[in-house]
Amino acid sequence: MRLRASLPVSMRRPAHRRTALAAALLAAAGLAGCSTAGGSPSSSDGPAAGSASESAKPEPVRLTTSFQDARAVPIDAPVTVGATGGTLGTVRVTSEAGELPGAVKDGSWTSSEALEPGTDYHITASAERSDGSSVERSRSFHTVDLTLDEQTYAAVAPLDGETVGVGMPVIVTFDVPVTDKALFEKHMSVTSTPQQKGSWRWLSDQEAHYRPASYWKPGTDVSVDLDINSLPAGKGIYGQEDRQVSFHVGEAHVYKVNARTHQMQVFSNGTLLRTIPITTGKPGFTTRSGTKVIIEKFAEKRMNSETVGINRNSPEAYDIDDVKWAMRVTYSGEFLHAAPWSVGSQGHANVSHGCTGMSTADAGWLYAMSRRGDVVEYTGTDRPMTLENGYGDWNLSFADWKQGSALA
Repeated sequence: MRLRASLPVSMRRPAHRRTALAAALLAAAGLAGCSTAGGSPSSSDGPAAGSASESAKPEPVRLTTSFQDARAVPIDAPVTVGATGGTLGTVRVTSEAGELPGAVKDGSWTSSEALEPGTDYHITASAERSDGSSVERSRSFHTVDLTLDEQTYAAVAPLDGETVGVGMPVIVTFDVPVTDKALFEKHMSVTSTPQQKGSWRWLSDQEAHYRPASYWKPGTDVSVDLDINSLPAGKGIYGQEDRQVSFHVGEAHVYKVNARTHQMQVFSNGTLLRTIPITTGKPGFTTRSGTKVIIEKFAEKRMNSETVGINRNSPEAYDIDDVKWAMRVTYSGEFLHAAPWSVGSQGHANVSHGCTGMSTADAGWLYAMSRRGDVVEYTGTDRPMTLENGYGDWNLSFADWKQGSALA
């Protein structure tokens, strides 16, 4: 879901413009009162105008900031606050979203989290003057306004709280392209318990996958943290929102399909549960060999040959409204599913248009135990599985996989 609405063109300012970080002296007159130590002198014993006592008054306290235009403060750098005429004390920077974290060091305050675009902030700061008195100063500023086209939102799979199979990669899809992939990847972390080494790989400017060196260990808990809010993605684009997702890895379900023997072995945590007679793609519709992962499940699905490029007037055309227990393993249309019309060929011949068909009873049993991320390993054909046709991540060695990292 996109969270922020576009603002009028007249209010937008280029988000990539960045002023120098040199402090700009800005007056704060009238924002807060200040007082000197001691009471007011009487007219009889007060110093005469222009005397040495009057010239020794402490200079006015003014706030300095790292930005020049308070109406369009960039979001791609921290905000700093300093003071002249006194020693900076406490600083609070707040917005409708709450207080912006930061700390005072070496006489200035610096924010430690990114600013939100199109947001009003208010600075309140105290300072101690040379005569020991304390004053308070304040000022407001507005961050640069960004349209939705100037922000990129990250969708994450698996879903938060989902239980998945051991082959499930972490998939991050950006709705606006990311040019500075290295910077983004530095802010994209995956941690697991138990710990397992892994790596990101960018499939495009809009999609990055993370997988461990080998299948996840059963029972693993995984946390994904994308710290990308307001992070510059390049070409004037910024991250729209941080994302945090946690998921659980279930039992190790690995299904081994042999297109030559027309059999599928179903393993759970290394134990063979059942061998199922199957049929795969006939000549001209060869099933791909390689490692596939279950992408989605349908208790019932319409399958129409036109969706995979077979014309309705072709002798190979089909349109079946209610295919039972269908589990997708490629984007191009390969499924595991019930195929009662081919039971006579299952275990003996390949007669499908690329899918893996089995009896309704066997398909229902397999569907009930399967989940997204379960692994299906295919052998017996000369047509290879490709990386992008589904969750094809496991068809590269880990050494080759991690070469696709922007930090490699």
